[in-house]
Amino acid sequence: MKKKLQIHSENILPIIKKWLYSNKDIFIRELVSNSCDAISKLLVLQDLENIEIGSDRLAITININKEKKTITITDNGIGMTGDEVEQYIAQIAFSGAEEFVKKYNTNKEKDQFIGHFGLGFYSAFMVSKLVEIETLSYKEDSKPAHWLCDGSSDYELNEGTRTTRGTEITLHIEDEEYLNPIKIRSILDTYCSFLQHPIYLSDDQINDVEPLWIKPASECKDQEYIDFYHKLYPLEPNPIFWIHLNVDHPFNLKGILYFPKITPRFDFQTSMIKLFTNRVFVSDHCQDLFPNFLTILRGAIDTPDVPLNVSRSYLQTDSTVHKLAAHITKKISDRLTTLYNNERELFISYWKDIETIIKLGILHDEKFYERAKLFLIWKNTQDQWLTIEEYIEKHKENYNDKIFYTIQDSEHSHFLNLYKDKNVEVIYGSGPLDTATFNYLENKLGVNFQRIDGGIDDLILDKNREKTLLDIDGKTEASNIAAFIKSRLNKEHIEVEAKSLTSETLPAFVMIDERLRRMRDYLSMTQKEMPNELLGKHTLVVNTNNPLISAIIKLKNKDVDLASDLVNQIYDLSLLSQKELHPDSLPLFIQRSSTVLQKLAAHISE
Repeated sequence: MKKKLQIHSENILPIIKKWLYSNKDIFIRELVSNSCDAISKLLVLQDLENIEIGSDRLAITININKEKKTITITDNGIGMTGDEVEQYIAQIAFSGAEEFVKKYNTNKEKDQFIGHFGLGFYSAFMVSKLVEIETLSYKEDSKPAHWLCDGSSDYELNEGTRTTRGTEITLHIEDEEYLNPIKIRSILDTYCSFLQHPIYLSDDQINDVEPLWIKPASECKDQEYIDFYHKLYPLEPNPIFWIHLNVDHPFNLKGILYFPKITPRFDFQTSMIKLFTNRVFVSDHCQDLFPNFLTILRGAIDTPDVPLNVSRSYLQTDSTVHKLAAHITKKISDRLTTLYNNERELFISYWKDIETIIKLGILHDEKFYERAKLFLIWKNTQDQWLTIEEYIEKHKENYNDKIFYTIQDSEHSHFLNLYKDKNVEVIYGSGPLDTATFNYLENKLGVNFQRIDGGIDDLILDKNREKTLLDIDGKTEASNIAAFIKSRLNKEHIEVEAKSLTSETLPAFVMIDERLRRMRDYLSMTQKEMPNELLGKHTLVVNTNNPLISAIIKLKNKDVDLASDLVNQIYDLSLLSQKELHPDSLPLFIQRSSTVLQKLAAHISE
């Protein structure tokens, strides 16, 4: 008997077939999801109406026949009568799942259904020239039904031949790419790995791992979390740690978020958190569900509360999504706070891999900062970890609200020893992101961050040994030293200052103004060039108490060329020790090193 599809818009079926789904692979997800729902409905009816379902294992089977060019998807779920086929299949956009939930709403988590829009079945026509359904309802005395459609608005509905409860859908494949078992396996692995009922491709079970997020966190072992991570991301190194989410108010949300190991090849630009709805994979492009600084996390979120587009392929942004994002962020900060308070040593061991995320969060989200400031920590020169507020409390009277910092690579530099010898507490920064973090904290806390080579603080000056003796022109000895050094460098953009430092061991250091350095760091991060008038601008600070500097000043009247070479050598050594020496200058530095050694050897032998 031939009938017409009940379509509310004249040409909707071609639109569904060609345009609704951007990815043809979706047809497997939709049909398998429908089969899962059919089995779930049967189990609900078994509980509520005491129907007999027999001893056969409830499962979904997918078979590929290359000779006949067919894919068959079979389940032994609830099945359909002929009238139900007309209602659920022939009426496009009618959702059988929604109707079932209204009738049998158990409010049990295990009774959630995947179906929502009722359009998924028609994704089959993206790859099929003909689709057949053979189905038999669970209801007593039901007759089997056979439905046939070639993708037009015409279909056939007749009595079928199926003898057991359930549904068999046969796709006569037009696109032969989908007759490849490897291709179908890949699609199933992507979308259906965590569905609740067994799925077999031929005799191979696809979903043999339960999603770990459905278990209470108290029942999960560390190795289970690691194994599940590698199920999601097979090629990545072990994660640092994880956060298990289980929220039932104000949203229904479960998931596990992992802090990944940050390697040199880590991609900060790509979001890889996987979004599921009722165990079905939707997308790993769900940036709107997370603030930018959390998109570098890994893991899986499963929630039926996110609004999806009609093809269930993309997240639609609305107020619910923003609230979910804020809630997830709060849960993460709560977990970090608990970890820091209760397992501080463990938290510190994670710090190297999580500090980037935390600092980005502080810069992007003020609410996150208010929570994160409690565990935003820095290592100091006493090998202790402390927050900025703890540092301020310790030194607010000694340092005039100034916070001294250096980069980790400078830990053993002679310059840092100036501060260590004076028991001045210095914290270690870790990279360019600290520049923005310091700017933010200065505005928040009313303090000033100063890199130890970004200024000359009174704490490292020995005022009792300042070279203040005046010559006949009224110039101090220190200013004459600075003038001579500058004349020998012969670099207009470099200033020279002669200072009496507390230690005699350091001959000189290069001082780059704190604000100028931060501008340079910012421009390097944004891949912009420094303005020419600021490029390379800095000050060479020479130590008037250093024996080498004193020797150079004495040497200027005996061998001005050697004195000049030594001045330039000290300057380049200062640049080199502070990682400021340009690679192009290295050959000249090496050549001059040899020359200076030869001249010194000649002086000694005289």
